[in-house]
Amino acid sequence: MSTPSTTRAPADADATEATEATEATDRGPLPEDAPEPGGAGSAMARVVVVTLDTIRERMAGPAIRAWEISAHLADRGHPVRLLTFAVCERQGEGFTAAHVDVSGFRAEVEACDVVIIQGYIAATFPWLQEVAQCVVIDLYDPFHLESLEVEKYQPAEQRHAALARALTELNAQVSRGDFFVCASDKQRDLWLGHLAASGRINPVTYDADPSLRSLIDVVPFGTSDLPAAQTRHPIKGTIEGIGPEDPVIIWGGGVYNWFDPLSVVRAVDVVRRSVPEVRLFFLGMKHPNPDVPEMDMTTRTRQESDRLGLTGSHVFFHEDWVVYEDRVNYLMDADIGVSTHFEHIETAFSFRTRILDYLWAGLPIVCSAGDSFGDLVEARDLGACVPVEDVEALAGALTRILTDPELAGRCRDNVRRTAAQFPWSTTLGPLLDYCAAPRRAADHAQLTPAVTRPLPLMAAVRRDLRATVRVVRSTGLRGVVGKIRWRLAGRLR
Repeated sequence: MSTPSTTRAPADADATEATEATEATDRGPLPEDAPEPGGAGSAMARVVVVTLDTIRERMAGPAIRAWEISAHLADRGHPVRLLTFAVCERQGEGFTAAHVDVSGFRAEVEACDVVIIQGYIAATFPWLQEVAQCVVIDLYDPFHLESLEVEKYQPAEQRHAALARALTELNAQVSRGDFFVCASDKQRDLWLGHLAASGRINPVTYDADPSLRSLIDVVPFGTSDLPAAQTRHPIKGTIEGIGPEDPVIIWGGGVYNWFDPLSVVRAVDVVRRSVPEVRLFFLGMKHPNPDVPEMDMTTRTRQESDRLGLTGSHVFFHEDWVVYEDRVNYLMDADIGVSTHFEHIETAFSFRTRILDYLWAGLPIVCSAGDSFGDLVEARDLGACVPVEDVEALAGALTRILTDPELAGRCRDNVRRTAAQFPWSTTLGPLLDYCAAPRRAADHAQLTPAVTRPLPLMAAVRRDLRATVRVVRSTGLRGVVGKIRWRLAGRLR
């Protein structure tokens, strides 16, 4: 994964509050004259795409994916609304982007034919189990595995609670989805196991399609359909300490605990002995979504660069993420794209979205072995794939590409040919085809709503305390009393 998934429920809502809010504002089924999705003579399916990420000029992976899905569905003629429970500060061409709150979400869903969700949504809104709409689940980020690393330095109780939330969400998603998408064939193997264990691979779904592609298919992250074109030089000759001709190695995304930027910093310390002008540029240290906290690895990376005396001379940190449409200028000011990670379960099923940008910009790629892109880099001769945490091998690969123009040129040619396979219009193919003819899952008639697993006692107590603090701040003690009465009345009903 390129960016961590937020583990928060939609703003100011936990599963209980979300359920109560929607029960209090039940809007009923779709009108009787609404067309059947994908039925004969029906209009283009109305699609709602839902994310928990911020929609603004600077976007992280989940928001980018939701944005591109919305844009390409709109290009196909679908009426599309991109909804976020976070901040929304921009509009798309051909589709509407908007903030949605808990109380208005059900009306949005019931006004569409297909709803596409990613992240912690299905368990937060249990009524999604029973709506008539076709539900697409985007599984490109295995956040239950990611949580093991995100929460690694937290107390054991908090780690277990985070994993319980992730599994509760996945249980809700798997029990309801009509169609599932993921980012790679290796991920699909993971999710096939999950679906099988949950009973979704059964005689009905198998007989409908023995390949099970109609149940779960691969929709990788993509690249822009437009060729990369540079309009300015934001790094070379612009950043103090980086000259117009200095070779630049770019780290093209966030710095998270499952990545290994420390080896890159140490490798640059070695490379500078033979390539004194080498510069390492970290594209974005501060995540654009305020719900994602700064990770320990960002601090450790700065400290290592300071310790080696590289900060400001050979290693540079761009604090804020760049505007989405402007990232091409930074990428094309670089000579090599780098991505390194540690060896753990997150690596095995990851899909490094930053490497898609390297492909688009035509950059030779140096990366760690062990994930699907490492295999691709090695098989297609796109740069170099090095063993995990091997600083010597990493420094050697960087030095060879920076000092051998023929090697660098060959890698760039191979990168350009490979990039032609990954434009969004191609990678989104199975999802675009599904929305052109949406259908309920073959086994939808026999599905039973997911059983929501209760949080551990102390996690539930902390959740209720946080909710109480929010109510006190907004409405005072009188609001807390009213909230308690409302919940008691709901229990009695």
